[in-house]
Amino acid sequence: MKNSSSTPDAGVTRLKFWGVRGSIPAPGAGTVRYGGNTSCMEVRAGGQIVILDAGTGLRLLGRELLAEFAHQPLELTLLLTHTHWDHIQGLPFFLPLLRPQVQIRILGYEGARHGLDTLLRAQMESPFFPVGMRELDTHVRIEELRDFSFQVGAIQVTAAPANHPGVCVGYRLATAGGSIAFFPDNEPHLSRERWPQAGGHALEHARAEHQKLVSFLGGTDVLVMDTQYDREEYLEHRGWGHGCLDDVVALALEARIQRLYLFHHDPDHDDDKIDEMLAHAQKLVNERGGSLRVEAAREGAELELGGGSREGGSRSEA
Repeated sequence: MKNSSSTPDAGVTRLKFWGVRGSIPAPGAGTVRYGGNTSCMEVRAGGQIVILDAGTGLRLLGRELLAEFAHQPLELTLLLTHTHWDHIQGLPFFLPLLRPQVQIRILGYEGARHGLDTLLRAQMESPFFPVGMRELDTHVRIEELRDFSFQVGAIQVTAAPANHPGVCVGYRLATAGGSIAFFPDNEPHLSRERWPQAGGHALEHARAEHQKLVSFLGGTDVLVMDTQYDREEYLEHRGWGHGCLDDVVALALEARIQRLYLFHHDPDHDDDKIDEMLAHAQKLVNERGGSLRVEAAREGAELELGGGSREGGSRSEA
């Protein structure tokens, strides 16, 4: 079953950010422009609605979907990069879970030694939450993935390991309108802060892993990637599994990315700090003579790919 009203033009791909923050929600006066909800992004393409991560932004998306589709049958696919709290916190508050006419597939890789299904159900069990996942089994399926390449309707999805503690992946979606890669938690393997001196097996391994990711991302139209730290902050957080802005820009340039979205904003970064990081990223691109377009992900911001041009432009909502 396709979602008939989700993509009027079959060649158009639409992306919308619902949560862009990392680690923990950060509401307040200082985060109004970029938003304080944690990781959640929506992609509509080929009659499919694909949700990437279930952070607290998922709650807002759920309300919007029910308002748009009312009591119509609806199919949703939720892809989880990993099961750290900031990527699954919104699931218990996702209203479509309570509507039996909404068929929901939740896909991800092993989140703990007890498995993805057990972990997701556990956060909704008493005493943590009043409505258990077992009450929703008729229309919610949790599937633990084994393959790193699969289809969601006409969308080809491939996954690759991310450099982040535990089991964590990033996804690349190939759609009729263009390609989108989503790596909300990732620490680039190569960094001049991590490798001040050349040589050694560890550096050779880092270079090999870096080249694998460059190859995986090569030529992607849109890359959404963890840029939690500036260079000074990264010196204090090496090995934490989050990205340094300078390294991510260098990676995007090497991989020939068309458009980079800074993502997983630090909870202690206010809007002005994100503005500064965005300006710095754009400066780095200009210094290298690159054509990469850099933007900072913001709740409510939308992007349209395809529709007769390589990129149909972007539209934002406050």
